[in-house]
Amino acid sequence: MSQKDIVLAFSGGLDTSFCIPYLRERGYTVHTVFADTGGVDAEERAYIEARATELGAASHVTVDGGPAIWSGFVKPFVWAGEGYQGQYPLLVSDRYLIVEAALKRCDELGTTLIAHGCTGMGNDQVRFDLAVKALGDYTIVAPIREIQREHKEVRAYEQKYLEDRGFSVRAKQKSYTINENLLGLTMSGGEIDRWEIPGPGARGWCAPRSEWPAQALHVEIVFEQGEAVALNGERMAGHAILARLNTLFASYGVGRGLYTGDTTIGLKGRIIYEAPGLVSLLAAHRALEEAVLSRPQNRFKPEIARRWVELVYEGFYHDPLKADLEAFLASSQRCVNGTVVLESVGGTVNAVAVRSPHILNAKGATYAQSADWGVAEAEGFIRLYGMSSTLWAEVNRGQGD
Repeated sequence: MSQKDIVLAFSGGLDTSFCIPYLRERGYTVHTVFADTGGVDAEERAYIEARATELGAASHVTVDGGPAIWSGFVKPFVWAGEGYQGQYPLLVSDRYLIVEAALKRCDELGTTLIAHGCTGMGNDQVRFDLAVKALGDYTIVAPIREIQREHKEVRAYEQKYLEDRGFSVRAKQKSYTINENLLGLTMSGGEIDRWEIPGPGARGWCAPRSEWPAQALHVEIVFEQGEAVALNGERMAGHAILARLNTLFASYGVGRGLYTGDTTIGLKGRIIYEAPGLVSLLAAHRALEEAVLSRPQNRFKPEIARRWVELVYEGFYHDPLKADLEAFLASSQRCVNGTVVLESVGGTVNAVAVRSPHILNAKGATYAQSADWGVAEAEGFIRLYGMSSTLWAEVNRGQGD
């Protein structure tokens, strides 16, 4: 292979479509890799492969990323149970698996050149670059960052660049940047970036209210050590469970949000996200976990979860601290075994039933109903439990008058 062979992480969207002719015109032989992390159907996969060929790729490879994204991200993310800044469910985390697939292709071709279509304004460039640097000695080429030095309206420039060379651009790609994978869908651009009300075209998987079914949806999920292993009585692989949950809950409009957050590079980011399967899975897991973990575990675990989420969001997927935190998360899941029933009547999802041999029930007491202790014991507990606060009030009474 020549030194100009380069592997491009390719999705078929506007940015990566632009990259192929741009790189070819600069002397590179472009080999594309599409890591199918579960957000597209067979028709879309065929389109992506045809698009790569149309744009001039020398070779194209599609990699099945479903199992990897489940084991590498979904399982520890559900264990963590926290979104970034308390909301965003990290739908961009397939980027790390895309990097691994692209680098594997580099090794097969004997080249150290890898390209991506990340912009210089967003977080994905950080995730891609740090992941590449953590996994080996490769040279990164980022065409979108390069053109930003000369062109302020990057998307408009990319569209014209492609159209001038006879390549069409999908209508939706002209308005929005859309990313889809097994985890969900994100959408930015247009009125979303302008802090305006999203238009009718800014919709993905989740059905609008007018299309929600009249009958409530009930789904049963079985967990073993915190990992979903069965759906509605059928055991299946984790990524297959998530795909099925996406379909079931999308029709009820579950998991759609408009999110504004602090990006890694310091800008404010605003996106629409749709994650029906992941949001429903988080709801089921949390309901089971809260019933079986001790109070100190339930209080401490969110601190670990937030730090894990920040590392993944900010590009430190391969930092050793992430592995250290995952060791704690795995330990916390030892008794997270049981079955949860989810219900949705549209828009939201709730865990309505939990069954587990590990629920921390007291044999002789039920909260707010019955107890196997007496009045004196209750009063003694309250006195000792609140002693510090009560003493402060007694000693300092009248000091603020």
